[in-house]
Amino acid sequence: MMKAIVILLCKLLSFVGRIIGKGTSLPGAVALKLRPKILSELALPPLVIAVTGSNGKTSTVEMIASVLEGQGKRVLWNKEGSNQIEGVTTLLLNRASLSGTVSGDVVVFESDERYARHTFRYIKPTHFAVTNLYRDQLTRNVHPFRIYSILQDAVDLIPDAMLILNGDDPIIRRFGEGRESVVYFGMSENSASADHTDAVYNDCFYCPVCGKPLEYKFFHFAHLGDYSCPACGYARPTPAYAVDSMDLSDRKIAVNGHPIHLAFASKYNVYNLCAAFAVCSIGGIAPETVAASLSDFIMKNGRVVRFTAGENQGLLITSKHENSTSYNQSLEYVASQPDPSRLVIIVDAISRKYYTSETSWLWDISFEVLRNTSVKQVLLCGKYAYDLAVRFEAFDWDGFEVIVEPDLDRMGEILRTPDERALYAVTCFSDKDKLYSRVSVQSPTAK
Repeated sequence: MMKAIVILLCKLLSFVGRIIGKGTSLPGAVALKLRPKILSELALPPLVIAVTGSNGKTSTVEMIASVLEGQGKRVLWNKEGSNQIEGVTTLLLNRASLSGTVSGDVVVFESDERYARHTFRYIKPTHFAVTNLYRDQLTRNVHPFRIYSILQDAVDLIPDAMLILNGDDPIIRRFGEGRESVVYFGMSENSASADHTDAVYNDCFYCPVCGKPLEYKFFHFAHLGDYSCPACGYARPTPAYAVDSMDLSDRKIAVNGHPIHLAFASKYNVYNLCAAFAVCSIGGIAPETVAASLSDFIMKNGRVVRFTAGENQGLLITSKHENSTSYNQSLEYVASQPDPSRLVIIVDAISRKYYTSETSWLWDISFEVLRNTSVKQVLLCGKYAYDLAVRFEAFDWDGFEVIVEPDLDRMGEILRTPDERALYAVTCFSDKDKLYSRVSVQSPTAK
């Protein structure tokens, strides 16, 4: 089918999709079915930025787009987070002329780790940022080293692209080996660093080059930190873009000496911010301008949202099922807050895309971080509430009350019961609407 007709059809399907509240991937899927190589026929803007990683893709892309738009750039980006090749196709065709010219100054898109190798056959990013690789969705992804090998296929397809890599992650640091155009970002040792990992496991205990045990000077969290291999010399590179200082209690950091005030104070968020800082600086924006744009930046992607349950004010921190690092950082944030609080954890559906009752990943989450903190009550909810309860039985959680409530309507009643303690909720994208339907959602926030 003619290119112009396929582009027009994609636009029409997207228009219908917006009316019915769907359609971020289907129009692109139809277009690819009718003309499989249509992405390679598009004329793209001179700057094409792709972002991938186990966690932080959507947030990093939103920050990059916001900074660039603030400088008057016409930015095309996948706000909905539809990050497989079908979603990227929908994004680009909707902004393409019938001749295939994509309007705008910059394209910024997030790419699913497993699908970048498909997208990059047709689209060649000028810059490719990789945030991290963690144990994530084991039923689908198996292990971070498997995803590394899949991503390596994508990296091999773009030999001329600049790689922007988290140098604190020994797995993805390897993508830079032998590359001329590579830049690393990372975090210097600070008061939150430790001599041991905060995770139940270490995904990169062994050197990804020679297989011998790695040594760490310090960890930030999970397997991120300052590592080296005494056997082969593989080591953390000196980052060109570094978080020089970090004070989470005061919500302040500095990147390459430029102060940034945090709207949401978590190490997890700091890495995303540092990645965005690096990309925008490399993209030609003055570092002081980037820092000013990122200060007090509030995500609009629904990752952190305020809500009201009766008279109680709450904060939802959206995590990721089957990804213990995501949960660990959310729990660490809640545990670090000074005021007495109660926490609701909802696990009602494992995934929106495949169906499984596999809950072994709950044992990888460091729920123990809640001990001896300001958290005074934990409410375990959803279909897998009792799976959560069994996990909690594995450690001594004296000091706070645990309530098991699989019924989500009953959960809503409990949350609406007047209580002076601060209220937090942790759940996944798959389950957050089940909380929203039982409370009053305010707006994306971070304070």
